[in-house]
Amino acid sequence: MTAPVTDALAKRLLACLDVRDGRVVKGVNFEGLRDAGDPAALAMRYDAEGVDELVVLDVTATVEGRLALARTVSAIAANVCIPLVVGGGIRSVADAARVIDAGADKVGVNTAALADPALITQIAERFGAQAVIVAIDARRDGGRVVVCSHAGRTPTAREAVEWAREAEGRGAGEILLTSIDADGTLAGFDCPLTAAVSDALSIPVIASGGAGAVDHFVDVFSAGHADAALAASVFHDRTCSVRLIKERLRARGLPVRL
Repeated sequence: MTAPVTDALAKRLLACLDVRDGRVVKGVNFEGLRDAGDPAALAMRYDAEGVDELVVLDVTATVEGRLALARTVSAIAANVCIPLVVGGGIRSVADAARVIDAGADKVGVNTAALADPALITQIAERFGAQAVIVAIDARRDGGRVVVCSHAGRTPTAREAVEWAREAEGRGAGEILLTSIDADGTLAGFDCPLTAAVSDALSIPVIASGGAGAVDHFVDVFSAGHADAALAASVFHDRTCSVRLIKERLRARGLPVRL
C-alpha cells in the first residue's frame, strides 16, 4: 500500500498573480509587462485546477510607495480555499496585519526586509514564522549571485545564499527565490541557484522563474532540491496543466497532493 502524502513531505505547486492596477500582468526578466487577466477569476480557476497555494504580488507597490491592494486580496480570499500569500510594499508589522486581515495566510517581504532585516523577526513574532516568506530576487553578476530590491530593479551588495541564511536566522518560515535571469523565459528554473540556497537552509525554498514545460518542475524538485515551485505564464496561458505536472511528479517518485 502506498503511504499517504503528508503536508510536510508533499512538493507544492504555486501559481503567481503579479498584479498592477488591479490586473494580472506578466513579462520577461521583470520587464515588458502584458495584461494576463482578472486576479479573482484566475485565482478561482487555479483553486479548481489543484494549485496548492496562490501568491499575489503587487509588482509596483514598493516602487510607487503603495501597499498591495486590500480590495484585490479580499476579492481573491473570498473565492478560494487554498492558502494565499501576499506581497508588495509591506514595510511594517501594521502593513502585514492589514494584508492578513484582508485574507492572506502568509505575507511576503523583500525590499523592506533588505533595508531593515529586523522586520522579519517582528512579523514572525506577531504572526508566527509560518506566516513570513522572504522573497529573494536574484541575478547573476559575474561569479556572484546578487540580491536585487525594488521589484528587481536595484542590485544590492547582498549575495543570495548569504541573505537567505540570514533571513532564516531572523525568523523567516520560507524563502521565495526568483531567478531574474530565468524569469518569463520559459527555458526552465535555475536549478543550480535553487539547489545552492535549498542546501544551505532548513526551511522550505520555493523556486520561481523560468518554468516552461512539465519536466522543468521535475528538474527543480530533483536537481534543484526545491520544496515548492511557482509559475505564472505556463498556468496563465495553459501551457502546462496542474494535474499533468502533479501526475508526472508522482510518476518520478516525488510526493504531491492530487
